[in-house]
Amino acid sequence: MSLVIGNKAPDFELSDQHGVKVSLASFRDKKNVVILFYPFSFTGTCTGELCEIRDDLSAFQNDAVQLLAISCDSIFSQRTFSEAQGYKFPVLSDFWPHGNVSKAYGVFNEDRGCAIRGTFIIDKSGILRWQVVNGMGDARSVIEYKEAIAAL
Repeated sequence: MSLVIGNKAPDFELSDQHGVKVSLASFRDKKNVVILFYPFSFTGTCTGELCEIRDDLSAFQNDAVQLLAISCDSIFSQRTFSEAQGYKFPVLSDFWPHGNVSKAYGVFNEDRGCAIRGTFIIDKSGILRWQVVNGMGDARSVIEYKEAIAAL
């Protein structure tokens, strides 16, 4: 499934690393949302990308923008991963039903059972404004989505 810029983004509700339910709709009319899908917790590229964001968090999570990181790892893995790395943003579990949100966003890799690297920016109205999908081993350019956030 391919999402179209200018269309409504698929809504979802997932548990974060603390078991708190987080929905895309809860940010409607309040904040723009950056959704960052990643393959696996505790892997080199994924950890590096999320740590780069952690170290410049105010560009991705502030009064106008909320960051949501999502993988198909369990909530327990997400908690341990986020605590080990000091993440101060929601790390959501798309574990069960396995990969349903990743599938809705067109970034689920059936062969590996995980999300690939997809980044989606949704405005306060719930409309998809920007997206980029990278391969499993292809790190993202943080600069590109910082520019996309600034353009909102």
